[in-house]
Amino acid sequence: MLAEVRHPDLSDTCSTWKQSTSKDLSSERCCGRVATQRSFPLGLEVKPELVWEDWDLGKDFTKTLVVKNVHRKLQRLQLRPPESKFFTVSVPSLITLSTGTSCSVPVTFRPIQKCEYEDSIEVQNKDDSLVVRLRAVIPQPAVDLPRSVWLPLCAVQERTSATFLLKNSSKLCTQFQWECPAPFRLCPQQGALKPGQKCEITALFQPQQALVHQQQACCRFGREGGKRFTNSCSVLLQGLAKYPCLLLKLPSNGGAEDSGPPVLDFGLVPAGQRVQRKFEVLNPSPVTATLSLSRLPGGPPLLETEFTCDVMKGKVAAGEAQQITVTFSPIVADTASVENLVIRCRGALNHTVLQLTGRCIGPAVSLSATVVNFGRVKLGQTDSQQVELVNSSSVEAIFSWDLDYCGHSVFSIQPPCGAVPPRARTVLRVFYKPTQPIVHYRRVTCFVLHREALELDIMGTCHSELHQPAVLKPEHLVLYSIQRHKKLSPARRKKQPEQLGAAADSSPEKSSSTGWSPDVSGTPSELLFNHQLTSACPRSAASQGVSITNHTRVTLSLVWTLATDSPFSVHPATGELAPLKSTSFRVKYEPKQLNTLHGGQLECYAFEKQEFDHVKERLLSPPRYFILRVIGHSFQPGREHFVPKCSLDPSQVMFAGLSYSTHSMLLRNLSDLPLTYYWNCKLSSEPTLASLVTALPSCGWIRPGGLHILTLGTTPAEACPRRGFRMTLQLNSAQYRQDVLVVSTVEKPAVEAETCLYFKPTMLGSTTQRAHHIRNTCRFPLRFQWSIPETDREIFFVQPDTGELQPNESLAQAWTFSPQAEDTYTAKPSLSFWPVQTPGSTKSQMSLNVVGTGAVGLLTAERAVVDVAETLVGSYRSIEIPLVNRSLCPVTFSLCVTQILPDEQPAKPEPKALLLDCTSRTVASHTTMVVRATFRPHKQAQFLWTISYQTVTASGEASSPRRMACEVRAEGVYATLRVIDARGGGSAGRFSRGQLWKLLLLDDFNDKLVCSSTALSGPTCPQSRTSCATIVNRTMLDFKFVAAPVNSDPSTFVLKFYNPGCIPVDWSFLLPEDQHIELEYWAETGEFSDSELHQMKAESNHLFSISPRSGVLLPGQQSAVQFSYRHQFVGTNHLPITFKLSHDKEIWLNFLGLTLEKNWPFLQFNTKHHVFTAVAVSEPMPPLQVYEFYNAGAVPVQYEVDQASLSQLQEDNFNHPVLSCLNPRGEILPGALASLEFIFSPFELKTYLMDIPIHVKGGDSTTVRFEGQGLHAPVQASTNQFLYKDIPRIPFPEEVVFLSENVLALGDVTVGSQTSNIIFLTNRSDKESVHFVWDLSQQGSQQVVQIYPEEGSLSPGECVPTFLTITFTDYPTIYHIDIMCKLTSEAALTEYYTACQRWKQEAERKQFEFTIADQDLVEKSRDVVGPPPARKGSPLRRYKALPPIAPSAADPTACCSIVAERKLLRRHGTVQKQPEGPKSLLLHLAVTATSHKPPPEAHTPDHLHKMHYQILDSGSPDVWDELSHVPEIDMLSHVLTTILRDVVEEEDFAESLISLKSRSDVHKPDASDHALLSSFAPQPPTQSVETPEKQLGAVDIVENAITRNVPEVPLDICEDILMNTIQNLLTEAARGDFELTSEPLTVFLPPVSSR
Repeated sequence: MLAEVRHPDLSDTCSTWKQSTSKDLSSERCCGRVATQRSFPLGLEVKPELVWEDWDLGKDFTKTLVVKNVHRKLQRLQLRPPESKFFTVSVPSLITLSTGTSCSVPVTFRPIQKCEYEDSIEVQNKDDSLVVRLRAVIPQPAVDLPRSVWLPLCAVQERTSATFLLKNSSKLCTQFQWECPAPFRLCPQQGALKPGQKCEITALFQPQQALVHQQQACCRFGREGGKRFTNSCSVLLQGLAKYPCLLLKLPSNGGAEDSGPPVLDFGLVPAGQRVQRKFEVLNPSPVTATLSLSRLPGGPPLLETEFTCDVMKGKVAAGEAQQITVTFSPIVADTASVENLVIRCRGALNHTVLQLTGRCIGPAVSLSATVVNFGRVKLGQTDSQQVELVNSSSVEAIFSWDLDYCGHSVFSIQPPCGAVPPRARTVLRVFYKPTQPIVHYRRVTCFVLHREALELDIMGTCHSELHQPAVLKPEHLVLYSIQRHKKLSPARRKKQPEQLGAAADSSPEKSSSTGWSPDVSGTPSELLFNHQLTSACPRSAASQGVSITNHTRVTLSLVWTLATDSPFSVHPATGELAPLKSTSFRVKYEPKQLNTLHGGQLECYAFEKQEFDHVKERLLSPPRYFILRVIGHSFQPGREHFVPKCSLDPSQVMFAGLSYSTHSMLLRNLSDLPLTYYWNCKLSSEPTLASLVTALPSCGWIRPGGLHILTLGTTPAEACPRRGFRMTLQLNSAQYRQDVLVVSTVEKPAVEAETCLYFKPTMLGSTTQRAHHIRNTCRFPLRFQWSIPETDREIFFVQPDTGELQPNESLAQAWTFSPQAEDTYTAKPSLSFWPVQTPGSTKSQMSLNVVGTGAVGLLTAERAVVDVAETLVGSYRSIEIPLVNRSLCPVTFSLCVTQILPDEQPAKPEPKALLLDCTSRTVASHTTMVVRATFRPHKQAQFLWTISYQTVTASGEASSPRRMACEVRAEGVYATLRVIDARGGGSAGRFSRGQLWKLLLLDDFNDKLVCSSTALSGPTCPQSRTSCATIVNRTMLDFKFVAAPVNSDPSTFVLKFYNPGCIPVDWSFLLPEDQHIELEYWAETGEFSDSELHQMKAESNHLFSISPRSGVLLPGQQSAVQFSYRHQFVGTNHLPITFKLSHDKEIWLNFLGLTLEKNWPFLQFNTKHHVFTAVAVSEPMPPLQVYEFYNAGAVPVQYEVDQASLSQLQEDNFNHPVLSCLNPRGEILPGALASLEFIFSPFELKTYLMDIPIHVKGGDSTTVRFEGQGLHAPVQASTNQFLYKDIPRIPFPEEVVFLSENVLALGDVTVGSQTSNIIFLTNRSDKESVHFVWDLSQQGSQQVVQIYPEEGSLSPGECVPTFLTITFTDYPTIYHIDIMCKLTSEAALTEYYTACQRWKQEAERKQFEFTIADQDLVEKSRDVVGPPPARKGSPLRRYKALPPIAPSAADPTACCSIVAERKLLRRHGTVQKQPEGPKSLLLHLAVTATSHKPPPEAHTPDHLHKMHYQILDSGSPDVWDELSHVPEIDMLSHVLTTILRDVVEEEDFAESLISLKSRSDVHKPDASDHALLSSFAPQPPTQSVETPEKQLGAVDIVENAITRNVPEVPLDICEDILMNTIQNLLTEAARGDFELTSEPLTVFLPPVSSR
């Protein structure tokens, strides 16, 4: 047989692609480990198959098959070689292997074509065989990769990666290429793998949406070098993308969200200082978020930000926070800085704008005095005065006085520079050292960093012995300012009104800045002596000229102030200058020390020549002065200059692009060598623009460690580049310089805002607001103001309409639209804005288009009437009222609720029971809003509310009349329960439903359950160690259990509670332990009271039990609760129980249980207050009424009604028998009921209360109060108080058999009549059969009720009809008949009968058997007789029974011994007790009716005859007394009585009546009807006094009629036949023999043929 040859199939290779996971590898290892441990087949260890993979054509390939014997015995094996010629085996066919030895079998494979080969080798022993497969396969490319790869959670627009292995599982070199859809990407995309090689593939996941992404990545692979990929496989790439989210947490609000945009305020920051604030960016999302911070675009282009962040971008891990520090570094004082920082998160749906705000403040510095007057000082002396520099701000103030420190000035101030701490002051010393006897005056400037400069006027007069000029005083300065102001033109006066008090300052800096024309000017204002010394003449002096011009019309005298040791000198030192002329002076620089720096300020004072000496003080004017700044150095050529060590802050100055402005800079000399500086405009990048910048001071000399405050001022120019230009500050020499970037570009006011603003449709009378943002896009603050046309000012309104905008500040303005008509409004308000620094400049304008629509708003309710379910009084119910807005505009409304009580008209206002959660709301257009309300009924009533609304304005004023929205109807109810049924058990099993109803006072209990909690009132429970808390809103009610002898069955009754309301009711019975209050030790008494001891005994012994104790009754639901009392201790036991309902409604129940002694006679009365049915005064025959009581003891009880009380009652009512007892005495057996028959005959129209004692022989007497009422006219019978026909009856939990009716209320009937009813008995059990027996013994001698059948059996689920025939007596009676049905399990009855049979057999056996007690005699008999023969049948008795031994009459001793022996056996238990019968379950059927006498015309002789015998039998003269209570008719009564007695007693008259009655309308029956009538005719009831006719049954009447051959039969026979027929039909229908409701069959006869 040849091996199967299979050509290669590409589809077969797909089976090799399996997921290579750790789980699979572990399972494979596990399988391998199990394979090594399993039992070897045939006891041989051998491979299951041999596979050839790498083979080629034309060669032999050999593999070795090793066979090892692992069996404990020697094995002889036979090998069956392969069947094909492609596999050969070169070993003998028979192999013998010892235990543990092995054999190698070489197998050679010789292929002839490229295909797959299969064959096998079979190894056999004597028992079995095994097969080893041989396969040769063609190598195919194959790869291993996982089935799916789950990538890490990734944020949208982010990227995550995961790696997996791609393995070449084949023996061929394989190349691959990936095809992967977005959002996944695989790397490397393609490659080649050697056999067994692995490649790590990286999967990249970059989602663009927040979704669960799943894509199949296809891997195509094939042989290396192939033209195409012949195979493919796929891997499932899965990834979950989430939107990132970043939250901002500011330190001010702790992360809470404010109503406006987030703001990080730095507060007030001193200029030049740095303040840091930190905020956090939280990432609550589960993915890492990429954070980036940037400025909000669109700000001022030249505005450099003063805020810097340490983090501008980064990543925030999931659940982490990134803390960012913002630094605020303001430069310009009294400016506000605003920056909008945009916080973006890549992939997030929105971004956050954080507004950074801060205000830069400068120092507030002032001088304690603005004028220092030294007065007259002698030449050569030095005077000084003190001035305070006060800093009233919280910022440190740095100052520098613009005054010479090298002796070139007569004035000096110490210290010349320094810092004033915040809220502090510095004392300055001003020195005056004149060198010439002239008047000196100078206005000295104090430069303050980041603040305007201060000026101090210093004056003094120097006198010598030869010259004593007039003393200059401060008032001279004022007079000079006024005189100078008068000389100015009106235009110049208006321009400079604040400079009235300024003195004549001839400095060019001052004149250029103030615009005044100086009286004396000089050119140049500064001289630089640099590189003027030559090497040939190192000591030669350098000189430069300066020209001074007199601009006045008087001759001036010029005096220079020179220092003695100064390297600078002026020649000539004095001179005169004619009006409007100029003169020149030479300034020489003669340094006495080489290689050093010098500098100073040379003063030149100019005086009017006529005022120099002997002038009046009132005409004295201050001298003019000219300041010449000089610097120079004495470094020789080739010598290196001092390297400057200084700091200049700031290095960048940005002027406001509007008008002239100044900026201050601080230059500090940080070295121990002097420093000179000079603003060199020629070295600036823009010399022309640099020349327009005023620098104060322009040059100077700074001592070591000193400082100068430099002030730059300029007016913006159009030609200034937007990026600014460089100004050069030359330090010491030309090779040391410091560049300052100056930006002074002209900039126009600009505001950025939207040009259109649209309002949504707005309701008439209301307002709508929208936010409109305006942003200052220039570098200076702006003031703005909105201008709305006058016609639109009532329609549109903006807040704020005026204000200021700081640079880059964005302001949100609230526009309000208030339409007045249903129309579309359009307005064009304009925005005017101008710089704050120039309030009188030209205002810029920008217009805005505002459009709004007015509409009418109306609301409607989805339901015009909202009905709310009944709600418990005191609780609440939430109501949802949907209101629909179908108009075009949102509607703001106010709701109003009007309450109406339909069933009541309250005298005073009632509190509103319906409260709205919110009375004012706004509902959007074309939407529905749910208005929530709460209904809290405060009493039981019907509620009706009318909900109306009116539209309101934003201020809350009504804008429309009230409109009706809807009506809400609800009802407040109390949590009510009702007892609808009761059943007794145990010792109370014989009590009927009506008796339990009276015993437990269930009518009162139901009344308490129905009434409200506020109507309940009762005593409070006393406080004790075992008592409950004080009871509020409680009432007390006694629950009396049935009394029984000690150790009797527990008295049990089950009450069925019904929820008649429409709300669920929570109920619970709380025992005293549930209400126990732990009192303090000091509050406990030493001894327990008797009531506490009784209660503790009842609790500890669990005499009373309730099951279940709590529950919830839904509307219409019923629940049975069982109450039980154990008769364990003799006496009366009580236990207070609280019955609690919903809403704190409580009823306090007092459980009373009585346990009797065995021999104690006791009668239990259901009630000691019995109410008779009301009887009419004119009633000739008052009805017979019954009062029942129960013998609860274990002995018979004899009772007697106290006749003396009845006689006394008769005497008190004019000898009228108001109450008569027909059976005043009797005896009751244990557990039986007794009935007292009373006739209540009222004499007057009133209520009678009669206390009648009932005596018990050997027991206690009981007084029962009987209550009766006399009426004017007879009343109909009332419906039973515990009859609820509208409530569906549900069986009790243990009620196996269910009665279709448990109460038959027949109402008013006629005496002597008869009625029939049908009752169905249904067996609810599906497994157990039940036997039932009707107990009719409770009716006494008068069998009013007859039942057919009286007993029977009920199969599981069977329903049996029972027919009741009620025959009423001839005397009016009020019937309350209780009929019991005993139910017993048939299985228990069968067991009981079997036990009785065994007991009888055992008793008979013991009667004829005896036992020999002598053991020796028994053993001897065994030896003689021997072992008994074996029998296959039933075993025989050991001894044969002897005949009974009867004692003779002559031997009384034997009789006594036999009796004693029996007693001894009975004592030792050898006499078996008779089995007890099974316990039966009792069902009670109550029959109630009231019989009345027929109308007067219906009285017949038969009726008179029966009434006569009833009266005679009862012995009661009530009827005769009723007729004879009037004395005038005594004679008539006597005559009529005599006549009627004679007629009734006559026998012929009675027989004539019988024959007369039998001649009524009858039918003619057949003789065959006799058997039928005899089988179905019911038995007539037995009467106490029977007529001859009543003694004959229906069958006897028929028999007499047939035997007498009477042609007519009475109608009573027809009625009985019809009744029996109907009963039979109902019985068959109940058994399912036919269906009463089926449609009758119709038979269609064929048409009559013509034949």
